[in-house]
Amino acid sequence: MQSLSILIPAFNEQQRLPATLKTVASYLDARAPAFAEVLVVNDGSRDGTADVVRGFAAADARFVLLENPGNRGKGYAVRHGMQKARGEWVLFTDADLSAPIEELDKLWSAVERQGGDGAIGSRALDRSLIGVHQSFFRETSGKFFNLVMRMITGLPYRDTQCGFKLFSRAAAQAVCSRQRIEGFGFDVEILYIAQKHGFRIIEVPVRWNNVEGTKVSLWNGLQAFLDPLEVRRNDLRGLYR
Repeated sequence: MQSLSILIPAFNEQQRLPATLKTVASYLDARAPAFAEVLVVNDGSRDGTADVVRGFAAADARFVLLENPGNRGKGYAVRHGMQKARGEWVLFTDADLSAPIEELDKLWSAVERQGGDGAIGSRALDRSLIGVHQSFFRETSGKFFNLVMRMITGLPYRDTQCGFKLFSRAAAQAVCSRQRIEGFGFDVEILYIAQKHGFRIIEVPVRWNNVEGTKVSLWNGLQAFLDPLEVRRNDLRGLYR
């Protein structure tokens, strides 16, 4: 991988970001791609998230702060970052690194072997790789959501919601220019758009550990069940052409 953009959406992540950004910097130092950037998209944080990123950017030009116009949602933040990414490949990952950044090696290896346009991390393909589980309620809800999502959209993936996804620049640009959903349900939409436009996205089992402090409320979780219907509605309206 010669050229890489790592995208991290962040909302009130002042406490977790310093360790996360140090870990990402060490990973990039070890892999030494020809070009690398880390885009942290501040989604209207009310704490010192932006100041943390500014501090890293002052010491390391690979770090870039992007500011959303207020708290718009994770989907908006990912779209914003994809639009600004300069790498040939774009990875977006959660600020808590619940999927360790080293798991990017697995995604890239799958793309190289199978000739894909991207790869997504999955908790469902090999649950033995989950070190720290979510609550029984969240895990069960996630499995049920995936079943409903596949029935509505026809997508083949077992886990669309793992926040660890790699796209080629071409796929990222095609997806973000058509994306409509700004909240947590955007994952289904971007994978639907990618499939509609003929991009091959591979699902890869990754290590994953639940980290306390999720920003996904019960309402967000319930709303997510409506998002696959919104995706089909948008498609019927021709918004993904």
